Amino acid sequence: MSKVAVITGASRGIGYETCKELAEEGYHVAAVARSEKPLKELANSYPDIYAIPTDLTKENEVDRLVTLLKKDFKSVDILINNAGSLINKSFEELTLDDWRAQLESNLISAVHITKKMLSLFNDSAHIVNISSMGGFQGSAKFPGLAAYSVSKGALSILTECLSVELSDKNIKANALCLGAVQTEMLEEAFPSIEAPLTANEMGNYIANFAIEGSTFYNGKILPVALEDPE
Repeated sequence: MSKVAVITGASRGIGYETCKELAEEGYHVAAVARSEKPLKELANSYPDIYAIPTDLTKENEVDRLVTLLKKDFKSVDILINNAGSLINKSFEELTLDDWRAQLESNLISAVHITKKMLSLFNDSAHIVNISSMGGFQGSAKFPGLAAYSVSKGALSILTECLSVELSDKNIKANALCLGAVQTEMLEEAFPSIEAPLTANEMGNYIANFAIEGSTFYNGKILPVALEDPE
């Protein structure tokens, strides 16, 4: 029986590429994002990728997503919480709504879908939370990324908590703190920056880690960057 992976933030960048990599490894992949058109294009290119347009910040849409997953799949092997957003503003300029938006998209959405999917995970499932070097303790911090870094740091700590809370179910959870990757989100926030890695390269790494990483790690916050964290 083919294994099943659910990937959020799948309509572009790293999530898009990770979907392709896992499909090529023989997984049935549920590609989840708000943008319907790129998801359908992805699904049309790969028979084992299923487009499920979903706004993860809306509870009723997450409920619908989980209902569809339960209908189509008996269980889920991998959940990759990749969905997120980046606001580039100085601390002084950040509004409380900005802070709430970053926490909603980068933390709460992962909390919600993970909780709703608990009954779907099999007894060797792997949750991979895509964090950031900005959320890695001791790493270099950059002006304009306070809200983003804090939200990603919280996602990292959530990972440690999940590894303990879900240990009785044998569900593993790890966080990958990514350095700069050339994605649309990075280009929108920092037009002048050229990252050392492509989305395809990082998607390949994440897919392989999602498949194999739980054999070696649980509850770990792992930096994935070409530079030292300090």
